[in-house]
Amino acid sequence: MEALLVFIAFVAAGGLIGVSRSIKQVQQYEEGIVFRFGRVLPQTRQPGLTFIRPVGDRIQKVNKQIVAMAVPAQEGITMDNVSVRVDAVVYFRVVDPVKATINVQNYMFAVSQQAQTSLRSIIGQTELQQLLAERDAVNRQLRQIIDEPTEGPWGVKVERVEIKDVSLPEGMKRSMARQAEAERERRARIIVADAEYQASKRLAAAANVMARDPAALQLRLLQTVVEVASEKNSTLVMPVPVELLRFFDRGSGHPPSPAEMIEDTGDAEVAAAEAAIESKPAPPEAAALGQDETLAIPPVAHIPPSPVADSAVPDPVIPEVDVPAVPEARVPDGRVPGGSGADPSSNGAAGEQPDSQD
Repeated sequence: MEALLVFIAFVAAGGLIGVSRSIKQVQQYEEGIVFRFGRVLPQTRQPGLTFIRPVGDRIQKVNKQIVAMAVPAQEGITMDNVSVRVDAVVYFRVVDPVKATINVQNYMFAVSQQAQTSLRSIIGQTELQQLLAERDAVNRQLRQIIDEPTEGPWGVKVERVEIKDVSLPEGMKRSMARQAEAERERRARIIVADAEYQASKRLAAAANVMARDPAALQLRLLQTVVEVASEKNSTLVMPVPVELLRFFDRGSGHPPSPAEMIEDTGDAEVAAAEAAIESKPAPPEAAALGQDETLAIPPVAHIPPSPVADSAVPDPVIPEVDVPAVPEARVPDGRVPGGSGADPSSNGAAGEQPDSQD
């Protein structure tokens, strides 16, 4: 009886051990592969509880999560002969657990080595500018190179490859810094020159507008004088009046018109601004006179001088003085008015007459 109880106990213990070995749990992110006497079964076990034979079956779980693996930095020479050091990150996952388990011994180590060799290859096929500015294209090309030998034979799919850092030699860094500085200096000079060019156009257009109206030019001259006088200078330099220059232009006989004197060098923007200013409605006083009378202002060079202005302005020509006419004005007795001793030359002439008679 005691032996029977011992046998039953052994059988119960063996049954419990067999049940514990037959029931397996597969996680949601895993997939199970069953080996029966060393041969893999074509049917994989899905997540949850699964049963296998306690004798002869062995289950191996494969993680199907995305793995982020850092690729060690690789040194290489680019297509334009620049030595660089590049490191990257590879994101991959297992899509076929059977191939990842049977065809390759350690798929993570194999993917790492493939990523390193592909990174060296891609460095030699690209230029430095592409590694720095066109990383998206380089990442796509690198992913294709790594994924080609891994997805089909190994059952590992490379989802994405990202280049982390591109290290350059110190000499190359200094050269690139000088190049960037020279480029910024060139752009700054171009901007300054363009600003001066536009400002000169605006000044030429403003001068053209002021030349059409002499009153505006005179007001600008007075404004300049006021600005100079506000500096409390001891010396004030007055420019030559514009009216004096125009006086000489009228004396030349062929005074140029304002349109001939100043060419309109304004660009399209200045012309549009002038057109917008001229298209504005005139004030009530100008509207009462009429559009034609307001704009038809004759130039100063074509205004004829008025009689009043000619009488007020003195003749710049100095009359010649006839000096011999003064001693001819004598009185009947032959003496100069004011006494006989007023003119020494006349006394000397009177004293010489008796000598000539003797």
